[in-house]
Amino acid sequence: MKNNLLGRAAKAVTTGILYFLFASMSFAQTPTYKDLVVDNPNAEADMKVIADFSNAIAAGDAAKMKSLLSDKAMMYGPSPVDSSTGEKYVQSFIEGAFKTSTDRKTNFLQQSFKVTQGNLAGNWVSQWGDYSFTQDGKTIKFPYQTTSRIVDGKIVSSRVYYDSQYILTQLGFKLTPPDATAKK
Repeated sequence: MKNNLLGRAAKAVTTGILYFLFASMSFAQTPTYKDLVVDNPNAEADMKVIADFSNAIAAGDAAKMKSLLSDKAMMYGPSPVDSSTGEKYVQSFIEGAFKTSTDRKTNFLQQSFKVTQGNLAGNWVSQWGDYSFTQDGKTIKFPYQTTSRIVDGKIVSSRVYYDSQYILTQLGFKLTPPDATAKK
């Protein structure tokens, strides 16, 4: 019985040591932030693309928006299920906000960086700002954030984050909880 306990203890220690060695090796091979993220060598030009795109939205300039998107651009957000091609994204502004809102304005701050490896490799621009518009006599102002990947002077993907519920409630929409007594 004593040998069995010693054998199990030795096995546990050996397993622990092997786990530590593999974990250490794996950790040592994980790239650091400085290995993965560096200055974007094309920062000024890439930030201009995103600035021009945001200003085109505020100006209601669909042609300018289209000219800044790659043919295969994908746009995401604000929710995980909101995604579309660049073409559909522009069309949603033409059919929606450009018809229903006026006095659109934006102001923002930008940062650019380059991811050196992995499936997110490329030049990126992050933009933080405020957007405002007037609709149905109400002026709505809200913060937003976008992170966009730029290739050859065109947006190839972009994610936008903002609180759509805040906007809708400011426009008079009501959030109604489900009927707790209703059968499912």
